[in-house]
Amino acid sequence: MAKILVTGADGFIGSHLAEHLVRRGYAVRAFTLYNSFGTRGWLDASPLAGEMEFFSGDIRDPYGVRAAVKGCDAVLHLAALIAIPYSYHSPDNYVDTNIKGTLNILQAARDLGVARLVHTSTSEVYGTARFVPITEEHPLQGQSPYAASKIGADQLALSFYRSFGTPVVVLRPFNTYGPRQSARAFIPTVITQIAAGIRPIRLGALHPTRDFSFVMDTVCAFEAALCAERIVGQTLNAGSGFEISMGDTARLIAEVMGVRVDILEDAQRLRPAGSEVERLVADAGQLKKLAGWQPAYGNLAGFRQGLEETAAWFSQPANLVRYRAGRYAI
Repeated sequence: MAKILVTGADGFIGSHLAEHLVRRGYAVRAFTLYNSFGTRGWLDASPLAGEMEFFSGDIRDPYGVRAAVKGCDAVLHLAALIAIPYSYHSPDNYVDTNIKGTLNILQAARDLGVARLVHTSTSEVYGTARFVPITEEHPLQGQSPYAASKIGADQLALSFYRSFGTPVVVLRPFNTYGPRQSARAFIPTVITQIAAGIRPIRLGALHPTRDFSFVMDTVCAFEAALCAERIVGQTLNAGSGFEISMGDTARLIAEVMGVRVDILEDAQRLRPAGSEVERLVADAGQLKKLAGWQPAYGNLAGFRQGLEETAAWFSQPANLVRYRAGRYAI
């Protein structure tokens, strides 16, 4: 697979993935969202940007998507709207981007004969765990418009495999964290407030639990899904298998950063009661078995190491200045 199209390459996970593939010797075409400034998101500052081919477009436009896919051997499809609070008041954007955008990728991949299409799902499609650890057979529960749009996109991708033999793999990462993540996410919210000297820090619900995966573990899961031979047509979880509450995560971050903090519950950061996903923890046994993937940052020690690397990146003044610490971002 000589040339790989990465959609959403300007974003958090996508930029790390595009860089990783370049380091691994792949030819990368980075699909970035068109804007009049000509900016390429996080890849603007990448030392590897000169080794990538860029395509500026919009995943919602089938003509541009087809042009982006043409000539590529495989597609790693990450472009999506992912902020849950934003989906509460603008759900139509999520249908257009996450469902129609995925349809555009699927149609182009089918017509142009790509060898592998890895579609990005999310652990949010499971909703609050009915059993743990969560396997791929867990029921799907759309507890937010965002989650519902991703369920639709996942099922559309699998339907193209079943109907047309399109070589689709659905990769389902659990909560990814690391350098470059948006401040709308929990871990950057905690780190940026602490790094900016804000006391007390303001957070949402502290009792839900999550399975946090360091970004490079998620990136390696994408490469495994790209290369493994026996996984076409399957849905595969990518998670550490380590479960921790939001409150304990905040306290561990404070410990890593060498401070003591008080936490205030901020009502505007709380999800509606029926929308909050109370518990997530992954069973990634299938990805390990079929693709040989293993998280390097699993368990408490690995999580602590990932938090140290993340906090060190955010604490650099040149990086911290990009974030509005303390301001609620949806």
